[in-house]
Amino acid sequence: MTDGPDATRPRSPTPISDYGLLGDTRTAALVAGDGGIDWLCVPRFDGEPLFGRLVGGPDAGTFRVGPARPAPVVERRYRQHTATLTTTWAVGASRLTLTEAMVAEISGRLLPATLIVRRLSAEVGAVDAVVEFDPRLGARHRRPRVHHRRQALVCGWGSLAVSLGSAPELAIEPGRPTRITIRPGQAVTLVLAVAHREPLIHVEPAAAWELLLEDEQRWRTWTAEIDESLPFREHVVRSLLTLRLLTYSPSQAPVAAPTTSLPEDPGGIRNWDYRYVWPRDASIGVSAFLSVGKPDEAHGFLAWLLHASRLERPRLPALLTLHGRHVPAERALPGWPGYLDSAPVRVGNGAAGQHQLDGYGWVIDAAWAFAQAGHRLYPETWRAVRGFADVVARRWREPDAGIWEVRAPAQHVHSKLMGWLALDRALRIADTHPLSDRQRRRWREARDAIAAEVRTRGFDPTAGSYVRCYGSQDLDAALLVLPLLGMDSVGSSRVHGTIDAVRDRLSAGGPLLYRYPPGRDGFPGTEGAFLPCSFWLVQALARTGRRGEAVEVFQTMLGHASPLGLYAEELDPATGAHLGNYPQTLTHAALVQAALAIRDAPAADPGSA
Repeated sequence: MTDGPDATRPRSPTPISDYGLLGDTRTAALVAGDGGIDWLCVPRFDGEPLFGRLVGGPDAGTFRVGPARPAPVVERRYRQHTATLTTTWAVGASRLTLTEAMVAEISGRLLPATLIVRRLSAEVGAVDAVVEFDPRLGARHRRPRVHHRRQALVCGWGSLAVSLGSAPELAIEPGRPTRITIRPGQAVTLVLAVAHREPLIHVEPAAAWELLLEDEQRWRTWTAEIDESLPFREHVVRSLLTLRLLTYSPSQAPVAAPTTSLPEDPGGIRNWDYRYVWPRDASIGVSAFLSVGKPDEAHGFLAWLLHASRLERPRLPALLTLHGRHVPAERALPGWPGYLDSAPVRVGNGAAGQHQLDGYGWVIDAAWAFAQAGHRLYPETWRAVRGFADVVARRWREPDAGIWEVRAPAQHVHSKLMGWLALDRALRIADTHPLSDRQRRRWREARDAIAAEVRTRGFDPTAGSYVRCYGSQDLDAALLVLPLLGMDSVGSSRVHGTIDAVRDRLSAGGPLLYRYPPGRDGFPGTEGAFLPCSFWLVQALARTGRRGEAVEVFQTMLGHASPLGLYAEELDPATGAHLGNYPQTLTHAALVQAALAIRDAPAADPGSA
């Protein structure tokens, strides 16, 4: 075991799609193809970065385990139906494999809340490898206080401590790459444990490996319960696993993404912090879980939302922290270069105070799906839903920021449609839950008034489609949800005209769609195709009897996944590069719902042979 200059080398920027996700339902790590954990926040998704090289540059820290010199990846995959990632490199005639995961299930045992297990093994012949452990905490890349204990290296920063143990024992120093030799039959296991305001628990590497294997079996049991007859089942299972990994288990709240400031426009300023909970995105995930027979996830989120929204009820916040608190004010981290020089790197999110009417529709629709599946809402949950519906009935005429969080409010047609959905679904829930005649009448009148106004002011007869805002000729890809709502029949010319117009005028090539005309949102620069919109297109086509087209679009979109089956928020239509925070909850939830729409669509298009 030696240190050497060849063990350190400048690392080229890693494409976003090259990163794999490790998760434990409390936080998540992103691992590059060279074995570098370049992003990990502790102790939660929205905590301070411990390894932040992804957007903070080399000074922000990394934890790389892999070949000592550049080597091609010959295989990289998740073990089937698990969250365990394997990466194999060709090193001469030999093979070096890194097997790694985070342990999710810790209840009932004395274990650290975060436990990362990484094992290097070799085949054919001995392989030179490197361990580069360089933790740097927070915005200022703070180096740790270091202690050497018998079992492990311990790094501390006040109330936070991490330990790195290994078997066989390695002499690792933070910030100094350590060269090791991996021989066939003599694997090296590394265990990283994190403690925050609690005792630091050391787990022997052999025991940690057994915990990883036990976790694998739990994931396999969880995925085995998913309907075997689902179309594209393996892709759906990977998306559901990703959604579960991005759900904060102590509160059952899913984060929009585990990252901040991965750019929508490389080199530009469209860099946002997504490590929070958008009730809208979460509700779409709830519906996905319900549709595949996972009601516990849906129930957990609704219970969390009931708790989280209590301080502002009946207003529904656009986004919340994992614990249901106010999201921090948006600020830039000084000195952080950003991914591909995309600055500023932001923490907090300025959209937290926006009025977003559409969120009420998504949330009440999720509650309706829960009730429709045979689960009665708790009285307090129904009380909260009634309050949300009252807000919609009272405020639907106001301009809002819309689903895309444009920071100049407008009369967004999609928002009105979702306001209609909120009231329609609330009225349906009221068929089996108590509601006063006065409220029922007020909701019905408001619902019908929304429909009348949208059909008059939100429709362009010349184009034959609904539009982005009243008085505008621009389109909005979010209008693809129209055939899912029931305001207009799925066979109407308005529905078909809107689908075709969006597909044509917002096309970014093939099945890719811009969410609105590029550059028309008040921010400088441009952006890529918005991936959830393509999966909404699949749903719209399937729902309107165009199943063959839906399958074709879906299959093409599967080809745009990362090599590990993950999706960011956006895609560069010219290069195929993933853009924006990654992996994205909304994209994976939309994928699941698209597959379900294909499942439920007629077997053949009307009039087909």
